[in-house]
Amino acid sequence: MVEIEGKQIIVTGGAGFIGSNLVERLAKANKVVVIDNLHTGSAVNLAKAIESGNVTVIEDNAKSIGDHNLKADIVFHLGFPSSTPMYRENPHLVDEVVAGMISVLEYAKKNSSKLVWSSSSSIYNGIKPPHREDAIPLVTDYYTEARIACERLAELYSKFYSVNSVALRFFAVYGRHEEFKKTYANLVTQFLWAMKNGEQPVVYGDGTQRRDFTSVDDLVEALIRSTGLDSFEIINVGTQKNYTINELIEKLNAALKTNIKPKYVPIPFKGYVMETLADTSKCERLLKFHANITLDEGIRRLIGDE
Repeated sequence: MVEIEGKQIIVTGGAGFIGSNLVERLAKANKVVVIDNLHTGSAVNLAKAIESGNVTVIEDNAKSIGDHNLKADIVFHLGFPSSTPMYRENPHLVDEVVAGMISVLEYAKKNSSKLVWSSSSSIYNGIKPPHREDAIPLVTDYYTEARIACERLAELYSKFYSVNSVALRFFAVYGRHEEFKKTYANLVTQFLWAMKNGEQPVVYGDGTQRRDFTSVDDLVEALIRSTGLDSFEIINVGTQKNYTINELIEKLNAALKTNIKPKYVPIPFKGYVMETLADTSKCERLLKFHANITLDEGIRRLIGDE
């Protein structure tokens, strides 16, 4: 594992699922300021990190990053609304995301901070896998359009102001600290919660859609390694292996020693992602990293942490 030490770090969205896992790693040897509006996060996720004495929490939006007189060597910008249904319910989240991204880029420009931030594999919706970073995105949904806009803005700041950020396209991340995401949690976690309660997991369609499920522990490693780059980059973080939703349920049944059948329902909206599969060659080349936590191992860890 690669570690960062002795740095001043800001993590937007740091009380959320992915952010809190990252902050736990960073707080061991750095001073970390978390900026989070607590929409799908909670200070409860940060309890372990706060014990270190190295974590300060500011309840605010990423857009306000420049309003708190903070100095940071590194900014991890994870403070995005992170689920497609949120954007269908409120399309104005797109302009909130763009405004937040501009504020973070302006902060990085002013303070010469390294910037690593979260893009999404949803950008590949409708594109034949395996998914490579040079694919041309299709028009599919609001969530995707927001991430594409952010990637283009980040590239613009690189060209105009030499703000060289790293955008990581996350592939179906699951793991600890998803409780406060509730219905927006990853399918691995949602199905695990349901099946532990003896409930049928609800599957859209026939369950043959495929996902490249990525453990949050692997993602955190990629986030940290990305701070070593000094150029604008877009990088996939996935496992380069995918499974059908039906296969996921089989694995959960095996781990839980249950035999619960899914409940299949029609896909309720347009633009549903049918398959994700990361081409991870760029990640391996630039970050010297390949995700190594299998779905079976990730499920075992998740069950063990509950």
